[in-house]
Amino acid sequence: MIAIAIDDEPIALDVVKVHASKVPFIELKATFTNAFEAITYLQKNKVDLIFLDIKMPDISGIDFLNILTNPPMVIFTTAYSEHAVKGFELDAVDYLLKPFSLPRFLKGCNKAQEIYNLRNHLETEEQPATIFIKDGYEQIKVHIEDILFIEASGNYTLVHLTNNPLLSTRIPIGDMLLLLPAGKFIRTHRAFIVAKNKITKFDRSQIWINQETIPIGVTYSQCLRELH
Repeated sequence: MIAIAIDDEPIALDVVKVHASKVPFIELKATFTNAFEAITYLQKNKVDLIFLDIKMPDISGIDFLNILTNPPMVIFTTAYSEHAVKGFELDAVDYLLKPFSLPRFLKGCNKAQEIYNLRNHLETEEQPATIFIKDGYEQIKVHIEDILFIEASGNYTLVHLTNNPLLSTRIPIGDMLLLLPAGKFIRTHRAFIVAKNKITKFDRSQIWINQETIPIGVTYSQCLRELH
């Protein structure tokens, strides 16, 4: 995986460099103390993973991630644990609290590698007609075409289907998106994924699927481009 690191503290970047050099599947291509220089780099280069500090002087890591239209995977690195919840709301792969050890760093990288492999598998293999979703102790077979939309609700993810049954699973909504065929579903909000072919109408702030309305989050407004 090709990675970059962004942190306003050079010493913190040195730690990421040393740790990354010991992870065989991570290629750390560049490091930045200036987040805006990193944006320019991302516009010109393919990057799979960003190690991103949250508390930076000119722009926070969270704001930085929000302005990217098609962000790579992100592992947040910070000395402030209070940002963890917000970080995971943005579907961060992991959250490393400074100072972090090599084993803890490797654990985050392994999680990123699993997601990377899953994404590549879904992009290269024939798209499935069905998926299995864990509901309690059971694995329920679901036809892709029956999915209307998916909703995060507390500790659960709800799968709304055309034939009315509602599946409840503990699979995080970000991971659910990885299970679905590329191009057929779209994330409109941190709490919602919708099936493109089930959309009946939309405007700048919401989408309708039959009588259901689904919000379009401010940080997901770029999804409208995929609907035109």
